[in-house]
Amino acid sequence: MKFFVDSADVAAIAELNDLGMADGVTTNPSIILQSGRDILEVTKEICSIVSGPVSAEVVAPGAEEMIAEGRKLAGIAPNIAVKVPLTWDGLKACKVLSGEGHMVNVTLCFSVNQALIAAKAGATFISPFIGRLDDINLDGMDLIADIRQVYDNYGFETQILAASVRNVNHVAQCALVGADVMTAPPAVIRSLAHHVLTDKGLDQFMKDWAKTGQKIL
Repeated sequence: MKFFVDSADVAAIAELNDLGMADGVTTNPSIILQSGRDILEVTKEICSIVSGPVSAEVVAPGAEEMIAEGRKLAGIAPNIAVKVPLTWDGLKACKVLSGEGHMVNVTLCFSVNQALIAAKAGATFISPFIGRLDDINLDGMDLIADIRQVYDNYGFETQILAASVRNVNHVAQCALVGADVMTAPPAVIRSLAHHVLTDKGLDQFMKDWAKTGQKIL
């Protein structure tokens, strides 16, 4: 499973990229707001750090405007994935932009039917939001599993990009049900290394090592 970093924090992205933990990056208007930077400037910098897809989202409501914005965003760097919403206009934009050879990430997916029509419109990525489904007492992981089955049934090449990933359990479950990609904030990715028994074991090793009175260097 590929890891995308859901952030516009270039320092955090660079650190994870150096560790091989950033196969790509996703952004959205809320993330750009948090960065406090110009969307074109920060997106270009991110694209220079990671070689994988970098999702940059359109903000226009209509298809023609989405297409125009998508073309401008795609011009930032070859690894841009234009992010469009899962609306009828978004699907129209997806069809045109993907037909022009651009990667397209169709976002805000909450049903199998939405995922199905996004794939038929040529989406490179479909982004089901599992955390937001959990918020309304639906199991977001069931949606990932159902999309996986449908895509496998018919040979769709659209990659399942699990979004709204909020904790380490989400990451493990996404991998188990076959998501192609998961995107998460840097803090969630870092927390994958943490386990209470690892900490406990290391603490005991250090205490025992101190008792030996030895040094390695």
